[in-house]
Amino acid sequence: EDPSSSSSTQNSVAPELPGFYYDPEKNRYFRLLPGHNNHNPLTKDSIQHRAMECKRLRLLEEEEKQKQKTTRAGLNSSVLLQKRQLGSLSSTSYCRLVHELKVNCMQRRKIEIHSPDSSVAGTNNFKIIVADVACERIFTVNDVEHGGCKYGIVNLSGLGKESLTVEMYDNLYFTNRKVNSVCWASLTHPDSHFSLTHFSKLCLMGIAETPGCASLLPASLFSSTNPGDRPGMLCSFKISTAWSCAWCLNPQADNCFSTGLTRRVLVTNVVTGHRQTFGTSSDVLAQQFATQTPVLYNGCRSGEVFSIDVRQRNRKGQSWKAIRLFHGSAVTSIHLMEAEHYLMAADMAGKIKLWDLRTAKCVKQYKGHHNEYALLPLHVNEEEGLLIAVGQDCYTRIWSLQDTHLLRTIPSPHPSSKDAIPSVVFSSRLGGSRGVPGLLMAVKQDLYHFSYN
Repeated sequence: EDPSSSSSTQNSVAPELPGFYYDPEKNRYFRLLPGHNNHNPLTKDSIQHRAMECKRLRLLEEEEKQKQKTTRAGLNSSVLLQKRQLGSLSSTSYCRLVHELKVNCMQRRKIEIHSPDSSVAGTNNFKIIVADVACERIFTVNDVEHGGCKYGIVNLSGLGKESLTVEMYDNLYFTNRKVNSVCWASLTHPDSHFSLTHFSKLCLMGIAETPGCASLLPASLFSSTNPGDRPGMLCSFKISTAWSCAWCLNPQADNCFSTGLTRRVLVTNVVTGHRQTFGTSSDVLAQQFATQTPVLYNGCRSGEVFSIDVRQRNRKGQSWKAIRLFHGSAVTSIHLMEAEHYLMAADMAGKIKLWDLRTAKCVKQYKGHHNEYALLPLHVNEEEGLLIAVGQDCYTRIWSLQDTHLLRTIPSPHPSSKDAIPSVVFSSRLGGSRGVPGLLMAVKQDLYHFSYN
């Protein structure tokens, strides 16, 4: 039964009374108490949480019974193949619609996490997971029981096996600060014994009066080799509160990364140490570099999205801003599309918009996302034609990039809470070029694989 229809039926039978809640099961009114109360926990928050939990359990039960159906009438594999053979469907459209079918049929399986250190796996809650370009590994940020975070790398090569096992390697570093943003980087360091090494850059936010920190770590820290042979942290410096980070792959700004700070942007060359500072009128919560040009896109707490050409020198005021877009709420995530003519942005009002950078106009909007105050990322897969986002309500939603249609809503395997928002990765090649397609979901201490069926 649709929750909205049951709510309307309840209201038609029993009118709402200020300060009271009507329980249809017991057929009586109960007084609502302000805030939380240990003796009588009947509050608006508890009622809302109970309703959400009932909905989550119902959706999980439907998924286990394989009641998930396609959201488009008449869409099935045989019809698609027939249209493709008749020439009425292009290869691009055929592949996109096949991915839609597969996404709706994905089934959840729990992954077994192995580690050389038995104390690593299954002891700390996942907070952030980020995959490298080839989707061979994911970088993880885990909450530590006594406070703070620690880092690890999970090797996805075992996903192709029936057992669904992965190897997780921990490192020696942990921080007592909150990790706000993580991205992968590639760097050739002349003073290092690595010819070409992949690194992970972390942007850390300080707690209380503790300053923030930006760090560049070599991925070889997370290996099963002798700990004495591992290199140290390549770059680490204290800064003001850091909200976001981005690595530049354009050769005109080689070895540069950016950190979005409180009312300023700091661009740093990790080899020379040269820094550029751009003042802003708001905190910079999201960043991404373009690859075709050395241009940095920024999303702010004020709702503004603007670009910076990092080849220009520091300027006062706002004259260095090239493209300027505006959301009605704080921008929490941005994603530049491959052709770099369009940019996707999400905000704290739950709005996800696709902007045409040539006209500075919104051309599409994806509805259903839920967010009020969290820094939640977007996951765009243009090859598969999918947009994926996890909401503050702990539901993972998948849209069609082309027509903004909501394809699937996946409930969390764990009860919804502020500290149990899932972190996801989606790829058609999880584990490398010969990997398996599907969705990875990290929530609490568990890692799940939603595989194509």
